[in-house]
Amino acid sequence: MATSLALAVPQDVERVVDTLIANRFEAFVVGGCVRDALRGVDPQDWDVATSAKPDEIQTLFKRSLYANRFGTVVVSSGAHEIEVTTYRVEADYADHRRPEEVAFTESLHEDLARRDFTMNAMAWRPTPQGGELVDPFDGRADLEAKTVRAVGDPGERFVEDALRMLRAVRFATVLRMRIDPRTADAIGAHAALAATLSGERIQQELNKILLAERPSTGIRMLSDLGLLAVLCPELEICKSIPQDKAVAQDVFEHSLITVDATPALLVPRLAGLFHDVGKPETFADGHFHQHEFVGESITRRILGRWKYPKDTVTAVTHLIRNHMFWYQADWTGSAVRRFIRKVGLDVIPDLFALRRADNIGSGIRAPRMYALEDLWTRVQEEIERSTAFSPSDLVVDGNDVMRELGIGPGPEVGRIIAAVFERVLDDPDLNARERLLPVIREIAAKPG
Repeated sequence: MATSLALAVPQDVERVVDTLIANRFEAFVVGGCVRDALRGVDPQDWDVATSAKPDEIQTLFKRSLYANRFGTVVVSSGAHEIEVTTYRVEADYADHRRPEEVAFTESLHEDLARRDFTMNAMAWRPTPQGGELVDPFDGRADLEAKTVRAVGDPGERFVEDALRMLRAVRFATVLRMRIDPRTADAIGAHAALAATLSGERIQQELNKILLAERPSTGIRMLSDLGLLAVLCPELEICKSIPQDKAVAQDVFEHSLITVDATPALLVPRLAGLFHDVGKPETFADGHFHQHEFVGESITRRILGRWKYPKDTVTAVTHLIRNHMFWYQADWTGSAVRRFIRKVGLDVIPDLFALRRADNIGSGIRAPRMYALEDLWTRVQEEIERSTAFSPSDLVVDGNDVMRELGIGPGPEVGRIIAAVFERVLDDPDLNARERLLPVIREIAAKPG
C-alpha cells in the first residue's frame, strides 16, 4: 500500500535516493529513520534500501565502503554516512540472532517483510508531488496508535532473532507504547530464547530502557513477559521477598520506584535498580543484614555477564556497597571529611542521589529526609573548606619527604605521607607547605 506523503529528509539523503532512481534502480529510505521522521524526531542514522547490487552502488558513489555480507554499502554524502543496502531476504537463523542465508531480491515488499515490527517496516521515497510512503503492514497506523506489533507471525520473528523481544520492550518503554497482545503472547511463549543472547546485546537494550523517562515500565514489562526470569533471575526473585515499606510491599517494587527516582544517568540508574539485589540472600527475621555487601557481589556478577565496562561496574558496585551509610547530627567536621574520603569526592553526588531515591522508594518522610539533607549541606561546606580528600591532594609529596629527611624511597615515605594526610583530615588548615614540613619531621621522629 502506497500513499502520498511529504517527509522531512536531509538533502544529502534525498540525493542518494535520487541518484539511484535516476540510474533506473528502485530506492527508498527505510526502517527506523522513517518511523522517527513520522514522529517528528530527527533520526540519528539514515538507511536506504535499493534494488541495486553492492557493486552497482559502489559504481555510483565513489565515496563508499562495502560494509558487510548483508549487502550494505556505507555512502558518505554531505553531513551523513548513509547505509545503502540491497533488497534482501534471510533464512536459517541457527543461533536465533543472525541469518545463515542471505539472498538478494528484486522486491521491496519481501525486504520489508523480514523486518521486526510494523513501524520499522515502512519505506519512503521523494517524488515530484512531495513523497511516497510504502506501508504494507500498516506501520503508520500502529505508530499513531502507539502499538508495537510484529511483522507477520510474531513467533516466527522471535525465533529468527531473539533480540527482537527485548527491542519490543525497549520501544514500548522509550516511545511510551503498548505491545500488541498477540506479539506479547509470542514473547512469553519464546522468552527462554533470550538465554541465547550475548551480554553485549542485552546491555545495549537495557541501557536504553534504563535511560527512558520511566525505566520501571520496561523492567516490569520484562518481568511480566517472562524475560527477566531468564536474563536476571537475581532481580526476578526479589518479587518474592516481602518488605515493610510505605509504598512497596516487596523488594522488586521498591527497586522499581527507586530506579524511577534516580537521575537519568546510567550509573545511578543501574545502582538504583540493583541496590537491594542482595536482600533475598540475606533475608532473616525481617532483616537484611549486610545486604549491601552481598548486593555488591551479585551486581558485579550480573554486570560482568552483560559485558559492562570495568569502570561502570566499579562505579555502580561502589554506590551499592556504600548506600546504607548512617549519619548522626553530632558528627564532627573531621567525621564528615572522613566520610567524604571513604566514599570518594567524585562519587558523593551520585551516592546522595541514590540515597534520596532509596528513601522515596521506601516512602520515607521527615525527619530522616531532613537528616540526609543536613549531611548533604555539611558535605558541601566541607568540600568548599577543605583542599585534601586524598593523599594526592596534599601540597607535599614523597619527594618532599625524602628531601626533608634525607632518606631514599621506601615504606617509610608512604607511612609518613599517610600520617600527614590523617593530620590534614583533622585540620584542613594544615595543608600549607610551611606548616606540613615541620609535621613531616615530627612524624619521622616517632617511628612506627
